[in-house]
Amino acid sequence: MTRTLIALILATGLTGCGFHLRNTLTLPADTPAVRVDSTVRYSELVKLLNRGLHASGATVIQSDGLPPTNSDQFARLQVRSERWGDLPIAIDAQGRSQEYSLRYAVVFGFYRPDGSTIVPEQVIELARDYVSPPTNASGTTTEREILANELRREMSASILRRIDSVVRADAEKLKATPPAPPADGKGDAH
Repeated sequence: MTRTLIALILATGLTGCGFHLRNTLTLPADTPAVRVDSTVRYSELVKLLNRGLHASGATVIQSDGLPPTNSDQFARLQVRSERWGDLPIAIDAQGRSQEYSLRYAVVFGFYRPDGSTIVPEQVIELARDYVSPPTNASGTTTEREILANELRREMSASILRRIDSVVRADAEKLKATPPAPPADGKGDAH
C-alpha cells in the first residue's frame, strides 16, 4: 500500500513539473532504409547514430567507408564534418591554463534516396568545461576522454532529435494544408 502511494505521488509530481517521456524517432513514411555516411572513417558518432536509428525501428544499412554507389535505394544521413577543440578558459598566476572548454561541432544533413532534402545541412555544437591543473595532470586525459564520449552520445541524440522535429513539423504542415482545388475548374461555383 505504501509503495503504491509513493509511486502515485512521484508520478503525479513528475507529470506536474512538465516531465514527459520522449517519443521514438519519427521518419517519413516513405523513407526506405537509412545509411549514415561520414567523412571520418571509423567514426564513433556514426556507430552511435546507427544504434539510435536501429533502436527507433529504422532499417540501417552499414556503411563500408566508401562513397555510395547506388544511392537510389536508401536515405542518407550525411555527417559532413566533426570538429574537436580545446579552448583555455582560465589561467593561473603563472599564465598556465587551468580550465578548458572541450568543444565538439558536427555538420550534417539528411537526404532522401533521390537526393532531395529531408533535413537541411546544419551545425550542432556542444561544449563541456573541465579542470586540468598544470602541476598535477594525472587523470586529466581520462576526464577528457569521458567528456568526449559523453559529448558523442549527446551529439547523436541531438542529431536524431533534430531529424525527428523536422519530420514532425513537415507532417503537421501537410495536415494543416487544405487540399488543392480540382484542376478542371469545376470546383465550388457560387
